[in-house]
Amino acid sequence: MTVASDYTLAELCIVAASKAFADEGEVLATGIGVIPRLAASLTMKTTNPDLMMTDSEAWMLSEPNPIGKRGEHHMQANESWMGFSRIFDNVWSGKRHAMLGPTQIDKHGQTNTSALGGTYEAPKVMMLGARGFPGNSISHPNSFFVPSHNTRVFMDGECDFVSSIGYNPERLPKGHSLDDIDIRLIVTDLCVMDFGGPDHQIRLVSLHPGVTAEQVQENTAYAVHIEGDIPTTEAPTEEQLAIIAQMDPHNQRAYQIKDNPPGVRS
Repeated sequence: MTVASDYTLAELCIVAASKAFADEGEVLATGIGVIPRLAASLTMKTTNPDLMMTDSEAWMLSEPNPIGKRGEHHMQANESWMGFSRIFDNVWSGKRHAMLGPTQIDKHGQTNTSALGGTYEAPKVMMLGARGFPGNSISHPNSFFVPSHNTRVFMDGECDFVSSIGYNPERLPKGHSLDDIDIRLIVTDLCVMDFGGPDHQIRLVSLHPGVTAEQVQENTAYAVHIEGDIPTTEAPTEEQLAIIAQMDPHNQRAYQIKDNPPGVRS
């Protein structure tokens, strides 16, 4: 495969995020948002054809749908029915991997998709809500995409509202251990991270072109485990870029990240 010399930061993040699903096998991938959805689609069309994906309604697909408006002659590749009951079977059996974008991620990997500031009874900002995230976070692997890496997202202290389980022994559900938590990858506009450091500390895995480890730490309110020479995030290949373009014909990916680091085109 030919490594691309011209690509956007969004495309770099899609390829980096796709690695979260690469070795999963026959698992239901749920990418919430443009970048996570394209990442899962890219994996399904390249490194893991056994990956399962729905049309976001009730059908399992053998070929991922492009995002955005599709032409009148588009026929989605329905493979089988995937109603709510089967979705829950996948969730509770651990045969699902979701990637989403929380508003806050604390040092334990706990996230907030619910409310910011104020009090529990009267928060300053209401968001999507915890929805199924508490149960999902204890039942199957999860990964995160953060389009703007800063100390408001990777914040000091505990999340304003804890929407999901992380590596915090004080908040574990009865009968569970830290071994039941599986946070795979965190892809941001600066780097790729995971919680593979000592005692599940957040760890720097790779740096995007032109970004330094010092920048990552400055934009994270808690200590990041940085060990040895950190590699540069792997550039997309021409083949990967062609698939991404096919899956995103209206270029929605261009509006997901504001600024590019040095060395990556707009």
